[in-house]
Amino acid sequence: MEKLLSLECNIFVMMAVGFLIRKLKVIGKEGERVLTDLVLYVVLPCNIFNSFLGQSADGHLGEYLSVLLISIGNQLIALLYAKLAFRKEQADRRCSLGYAMICSNAGFLGNAITEGMFGAVGLALNSVYLIPQRIMMWSEGLAIYSGISDRKATAKKVLTHPCVVACFLGLAFMLLGWKLPAVLLTPVQSIGRCNTALTMIMIGMILSEIDLKHLADKTILIFTLHRLVLMPLVIFLICRLVGATALATGVCTLLAAMPAGATTSMLAAKYSRDPQFATKLVVFTTLCSVPALFVWSMVLM
Repeated sequence: MEKLLSLECNIFVMMAVGFLIRKLKVIGKEGERVLTDLVLYVVLPCNIFNSFLGQSADGHLGEYLSVLLISIGNQLIALLYAKLAFRKEQADRRCSLGYAMICSNAGFLGNAITEGMFGAVGLALNSVYLIPQRIMMWSEGLAIYSGISDRKATAKKVLTHPCVVACFLGLAFMLLGWKLPAVLLTPVQSIGRCNTALTMIMIGMILSEIDLKHLADKTILIFTLHRLVLMPLVIFLICRLVGATALATGVCTLLAAMPAGATTSMLAAKYSRDPQFATKLVVFTTLCSVPALFVWSMVLM
């Protein structure tokens, strides 16, 4: 719990930096758009690719396969769930609600939680769990925000997106055991490490334009219940039903209980889809994730 609280504090301190930068007009609106593109097209792809490097499927093949299949099921359930639960919401809000349901913060926050609870094998299983999510967030997720109805155009846009390319390259390196030369590995790792700080600073900048007195409305409260309670409960029951190991059940349930992913705010800002509402989703669910993850940790122990 102490590690979780420390991690959450770090997140909010970085967001506070972005908040002050924007409030003090150190960076203007144009600078914010440039920063968004820098993260989406350079920093985040490096972070995604780097997350696959050094991972191996040796030793826990059954659990790797279980986690992968459960994660695929989770993505399909989340996609259908969002379409049904939030179909009456206003269009821009519906984009962020749908995206945030399939894209959680299972990367940054999830890595720390699974490693802290299950050690190195938990971190490796976390990387496998993230494969379907990363594919979905940069395929269906981009389609949600871009609003492109042409399937061919959408497929081309998705498959050439740097984050999707990074995902498939990373997967190939992990499965085939390839090594990146040190002259390339070091820059990729260095750039990728900037992802968390820059993303949180960006969210803080968007947050500076929000009236904090109205951080949570009825829709956000309902989404938080779905994201942090109902979705992990569904995954927990599925794990029990299919006879998954305690380790696979623990990893999948905790990762299903993660708050809305930070890229929700980034993409909402990129496509002008009510980024203030998207940021409220990220901030409020992240705040509520502290007690939620604590409860789920107790259930899984």
